[in-house]
Amino acid sequence: MPREVITLQVGQCGNQIGASFWKQLCLEHGIAPDGLLKELPPNIQSIDDRKDVFFYEADDGRYIPRALLIDLEPRVVNKISHSGTYRSLFNPENLFVASDGGGAGNNWASGFRQGDDHAEMVLDMIDRESDNSDSLEGFTLCHSIAGGTGSGMGSYLLERINDHFPKKLIQTYSVFPNWNDSQSDVVV
Repeated sequence: MPREVITLQVGQCGNQIGASFWKQLCLEHGIAPDGLLKELPPNIQSIDDRKDVFFYEADDGRYIPRALLIDLEPRVVNKISHSGTYRSLFNPENLFVASDGGGAGNNWASGFRQGDDHAEMVLDMIDRESDNSDSLEGFTLCHSIAGGTGSGMGSYLLERINDHFPKKLIQTYSVFPNWNDSQSDVVV
């Protein structure tokens, strides 16, 4: 029985990491940018490679990532979902961009507060995706701990997911700023 994993991509960094992650996963599993399986070479009959851990198969035969793309400003999510090579891959119902589109302004507290403001909608998306899983293993969160949305809203979502799914695994891929070069403009 598969043990599905839902990926949450939060903020600019999380969505950029997530886009690269899905590109690589598609290459490894023989999935084209539109979600359809690529034709196998003639000498290979079939591949049993557990695509269902990270993807689900839609009624039309396309493989859709078990992923939520979340951001408080639209630039990166729109680039991935409207103009990127893999724009047809993601479920449009799993894209969240705040309606005001103002972002968190590299402020952790603003991201955390806006996480609370948008919690109901985002958690409904997570619930819907988890309900579509046969045997949910857990969650993967891609985010940055610098900035506002990935750090603040990411922290908020980690708390809420831990409360809402106490027995599920949560793995984070957290990007840390380079403090040595003084290039971070994060307000802490």
